[in-house]
Amino acid sequence: MKKLFDDIKKDIKFKTAGPGKKLTAPTTSAKPEAVQSSSGAKHNRHAASEGAQRAGAAALARIEQQPRPKVHTSQDHIRNQVKRELEAVALAEKDKAATAEGSKVPVKDPTCLSVSAVYFTCPLTGATLTKSEREVHIKEAIFMRFEEDAVEASVMMVHTFNKDREKVKAAVDIISKYVDNICKCPTEEKYRKIKLSNKVFQEKVRSLEGTREFLEALGFASIMLPIEGQEEEEEFLVLPEQSPDELELMKERRDRLQRGEPVRAQLDRQPQAFRPSPHAQRFDLPSEFYNLTAEELKREQLQRSDLVEKNAMMRTKAMREREEQRERRKYNYTLLRIRLPDGNLLQGIFYAWDRLSVLFGFVRESLVDGWQPFELIAPGGVKLQEAEEVALAEHNLVPAALLTFSWDAAVQADIAAAGGESPSLLKPGLLETIQTLN
Repeated sequence: MKKLFDDIKKDIKFKTAGPGKKLTAPTTSAKPEAVQSSSGAKHNRHAASEGAQRAGAAALARIEQQPRPKVHTSQDHIRNQVKRELEAVALAEKDKAATAEGSKVPVKDPTCLSVSAVYFTCPLTGATLTKSEREVHIKEAIFMRFEEDAVEASVMMVHTFNKDREKVKAAVDIISKYVDNICKCPTEEKYRKIKLSNKVFQEKVRSLEGTREFLEALGFASIMLPIEGQEEEEEFLVLPEQSPDELELMKERRDRLQRGEPVRAQLDRQPQAFRPSPHAQRFDLPSEFYNLTAEELKREQLQRSDLVEKNAMMRTKAMREREEQRERRKYNYTLLRIRLPDGNLLQGIFYAWDRLSVLFGFVRESLVDGWQPFELIAPGGVKLQEAEEVALAEHNLVPAALLTFSWDAAVQADIAAAGGESPSLLKPGLLETIQTLN
């Protein structure tokens, strides 16, 4: 199936981008090609089983948000379903690119940017993605999981494809109740039958993507049954009577559903070390850092001088706080540099709403002796507190800032008194790729 998805994407890129063009991440990016991890991309797979194809087809049908078709098992059916969705995303990206071309805002030279772009990592495949590639790539990765573990894939669907967390919880609770009733009364046939036209099932369970796939992974099968007093039969999901071992397995799968979490692409912090530089406070950021349109960004740049004058005026504390909150909402990400005692710089990308603990963790993971206590000083001499539940934006560390690192003075005094050496700084891996700021 992996080759099937690859063939579809190649065809879509040619059709939507036109001859000689590719619908991929910007060619100016310095990031490597997407690399898949061993857990997400396995070679020499056998052909998908009929059950796996049926689960994949059912999952893909829900993306169309249309009445469920009869389940087909051919790869051509799966190909057509996926192709339509990927073509829609590809065309949307093409329109977005065309709109950007028509903007009057000058395009920055990527070679002059502090970072080329913002990237993300898929936790399932290890692939490096742009923001626009995240959703479709994760859906593909989840669909591919049906070949290996239909339960895991359907749990991922339920928690990832449905954004309303309250509705997800309600559906999970109802399905859990189905399993509990079956396990308590395994011979009671009524607990092993779900009428699809049932109002509660329709509104609370069936309306969510992945729920039917999960029930089918448990062993439920679609069967048309006669209804007393009705001429036409109705569709039911029916589970055969289960053995004690199978009941225990159902409980374990129920627990997996209850513990499920959304699959989210993780921000690539792009850690980078730089040599000492007088340009440490100079930042030139790509547009992705700003929660603004191109025209709004242009106006923002033109109004910088006005803001400086306004900040010098007498205003109440409440007025200043309201304006600061409006300013902070303008940013999606922030680029932070930390000046180390040896003059070298450590750089990383963060969400504007990341907590201070995330920043401290990033610095700690970059140090050889990260176990030793250290301090981070923000512009203006403000000492940051790791335990403080405050976002980076709330400390005005957006859209970029230069921080100062120092080891804890008391600990260093103890080390010196004991005849110890000063701790090492950056890990060798960062020093091997150290660069010079332009």
